[in-house]
Amino acid sequence: MLAVGCVSIKSRHEVKKEEIRPQLESSEENLLASYNQQARAVQSLQATVDLIPSTGTTYSGVIEEYHDVTGFILAQRPATVRVIGQAPVVAKNIFDMVSDGKEFRIYIPSKNTFLVGPTALMRPSTKPIENLRPNHIVEALFWPELPPDKNVLFEQFDIETGRYYILTLLRELHGGKLEIARKIWYDRADLRVSRVQLFGVAGQLDSDIVYSDWQPAGTTPATESAPVMAQTSYARDIKIWRPQDDYKLEIRILKLALNEPISADRFELAQPAGTELVRVGEETSGAQR
Repeated sequence: MLAVGCVSIKSRHEVKKEEIRPQLESSEENLLASYNQQARAVQSLQATVDLIPSTGTTYSGVIEEYHDVTGFILAQRPATVRVIGQAPVVAKNIFDMVSDGKEFRIYIPSKNTFLVGPTALMRPSTKPIENLRPNHIVEALFWPELPPDKNVLFEQFDIETGRYYILTLLRELHGGKLEIARKIWYDRADLRVSRVQLFGVAGQLDSDIVYSDWQPAGTTPATESAPVMAQTSYARDIKIWRPQDDYKLEIRILKLALNEPISADRFELAQPAGTELVRVGEETSGAQR
């Protein structure tokens, strides 16, 4: 090549029209309005789902033999949720758990165990999948509405595989110091929320939630703040990553009903007779613990 000079080789690759990803434009105000509209639109949820858990090491705990669990989710604002997981084929319950936002209750038939504990418990198990809590799921299903006086940063973020808008919500600490609380990612291909990151104390990433396969899910009733009915969509695939708890959970929604009444008794989970009661978080003697 040095002898004959530079050789230029040019190739042309035609991109299919349906594969071209547009770069849509929006503003901080419009994205906040869209987020709040979606938050208001979902007040209750009933879903048939596939639950696909994984951990940083290996599957462990009660669902160690079931890598793909058929389940049912009932959820109602502000933070009430019930999740039932069933073994494939035989449709036998392998866990049943509820939370009212303050306390969780979990029944595990195979272990004849009934667990009760505070949702705010911060004591990771050595078996990562046992760190799964109902409130981890409900915070992925329901978004809190953001009032207009919140501290929010607006960012454009570009990578090779996509372009995004990011809204970063800040919380104010004692003394006026600010720290990150939540990041909301919008895919500029369709201006839908594709990712929500939740941060704890000192900027620690608690949850990283990815949303995809948005589909129509009915209409939003008119309210005082939103007087016009609107079409509601909901993500059919939700991936939750809890880095501090060392587990991941994918929720694939197979059947969905939004904003239908759910009676209070469907969130009741009493301890079955003859089961062992375990109060999670309470100190016990070495042998019992």
